Amino acid sequence: MLNEITNDNAVEEVENSSIDENDTSVVDTAPTVDQKEIKDYLSSSLFEDVKSISSDDLENQDENVSEVKELSEAYSNTLVDITEHQLIDGRVVGMNDRDVLIDIGFKSEGLIDRSEFAEDSLPSIGDQVEVYLEYLEDSSGNTILSKEKADFMLRWRSLRKAYEEEEIISGKIIRRIKGGMIVDLGVVQAFLPGSQLDVRPITDFDIYLDKEIDLRIVKLNEARKNIVVSHKMIIEESLVEQRQALFEEIEIGSIMDGRVKNITDFGVFVDLGGIDGLLHITDLSWGRVNHPSELIELNDDITVKVIEYDSERKRVSLGLKQLTPHPWEEVEIKYPIGSTVKGVIVSLTNYGAFIEIEPGVEGLIHVSEISWTRHIKNPAEEYSMGDSVEAKVISIDSDERKISLGVKQLTPDPWDEIEKEFEVGNRYNGKVQNLTQFGAFVELKEGIDGLIHVSDLSWTKVVRHAKNVLEKDQEVEVVILEVSREDRKISLGLKQTQDDPWQNIIEYFESGKEVSGEIIRILDKGIIIQLEMDVEGIIPFGKMSKKDRRALASQYEVGANLSGIVMKVSPEDKKIILFKEELAGGGSTKSAADEVKDYLKNQKIDTGGKMDIPQELLDNAKDAEKEERPSDPD
Repeated sequence: MLNEITNDNAVEEVENSSIDENDTSVVDTAPTVDQKEIKDYLSSSLFEDVKSISSDDLENQDENVSEVKELSEAYSNTLVDITEHQLIDGRVVGMNDRDVLIDIGFKSEGLIDRSEFAEDSLPSIGDQVEVYLEYLEDSSGNTILSKEKADFMLRWRSLRKAYEEEEIISGKIIRRIKGGMIVDLGVVQAFLPGSQLDVRPITDFDIYLDKEIDLRIVKLNEARKNIVVSHKMIIEESLVEQRQALFEEIEIGSIMDGRVKNITDFGVFVDLGGIDGLLHITDLSWGRVNHPSELIELNDDITVKVIEYDSERKRVSLGLKQLTPHPWEEVEIKYPIGSTVKGVIVSLTNYGAFIEIEPGVEGLIHVSEISWTRHIKNPAEEYSMGDSVEAKVISIDSDERKISLGVKQLTPDPWDEIEKEFEVGNRYNGKVQNLTQFGAFVELKEGIDGLIHVSDLSWTKVVRHAKNVLEKDQEVEVVILEVSREDRKISLGLKQTQDDPWQNIIEYFESGKEVSGEIIRILDKGIIIQLEMDVEGIIPFGKMSKKDRRALASQYEVGANLSGIVMKVSPEDKKIILFKEELAGGGSTKSAADEVKDYLKNQKIDTGGKMDIPQELLDNAKDAEKEERPSDPD
């Protein structure tokens, strides 16, 4: 308005200025200066053209300003602050075979692929929908929207709220993957670990497929948009009160019902309704149990007894066998000594077989109680694990809970009649079963063996091993030398089947007689030669150093012929002691040969009799015999 007034004054000033075009005097007389009319700015006439308004006019003007403001706000509301990747409200304005057109207040409508709507949930023209703005303009200038992403964002918001407030949600298990299950929470899918499905171990996850279950969100990752849920947490929460009540009521000796929750090598975990108790493998049965699965299966409903309870550590030990009396309480009544029992072999050791007569009652069949006649070294030669065996009760020790059983007692003891069947002095035929260093075992009949000691194999030879005389499976004739029922032994003799030749040998090898034979062995203390009548002779070295004996022995070879003088015949040692001057050595002014000749000359003895021999030579001969003689077994 101020501008209008100023402009009007300027125009008025120009119009009121009067210049006389005919006034030449001014122009002619001197240079002229424009002269303007002087205004009186204090005059009230200056405000004649200014519009005046009253207070009523001012009130009407305020109403007009308010209307303008309302119109301005209404216009501003039509303008939307639109940015990409956010949820916005829109209105369906059109639809074709491919797209749904949504008005979001932008210069152009947005497009949503029609496939994002289910056929039974297509919106109608004019419906309000919440959509997700992907692109304001694509390469074709279209505004691209998504209904699926909008639904995901909306569901994610509700799930985040449920996670923050620890609310219970529901979901449907749709498929199984490694480590757990995939749950549909409505647009959003979550992972349910197998360990979070139940408080008890699950063996068959497929039974949960397509089932609706309650869940609790335990992990929500905003960046990766993944969720982990748990059903076990809800179950555990529901069991807290029940568990607390059970802890207050439980006591040792209580009989409780439960369900088998887990089976391990060492026992069974039983769910007592909020409390897990351990049923150890040793408390499953009075009998032997190799693994709990032999008696119990997963999810079995069982009745157990509380045998121990730790209130501080909240641990409960259970027993199943304690529900029945201990089987040993009536063992002596049920299985008296002499009775016959049946059982199954549950253990094999090198000393015997354990058989289970009934659960909790086992007996031992010692290896010596398997056969009357056969020597069994290990029960595995006769039995295998799980074999059914019949045996007789020999003894019972209730304090130690031991039962001795015998199998051989089921048949008569053949040794009761053995002395009558095999009389001492009689001859029997048998088969060589085994050859050892100390003798040969000969089977006289099935299960009955006798031993021929090496000393009873030959009258004249020193036998170092039975195999030097006999062969395995060889048929031989033997003489019964001794029968001992108590020791269950039969002593046999092979040489006794022939007459003792030593009387004839003594007569033949009379003292002082010079004989010869083939060298068969050279020892450190003498030389052994083979003489007539299948007997051996020994020529001991005289008293000399080892070095001299070795030097002397090196002059002779096995197979060479050597002679000597008979000094003594020893049937006990199966040797004839001979003397040879070259081997006797020296040690005094009178040689050992002269001493022998003097003894032979001065003593009158019968042929084959015993003569006194210089002690030195006898000692040497004995030493050589000890070196020659095989050692007896322990």
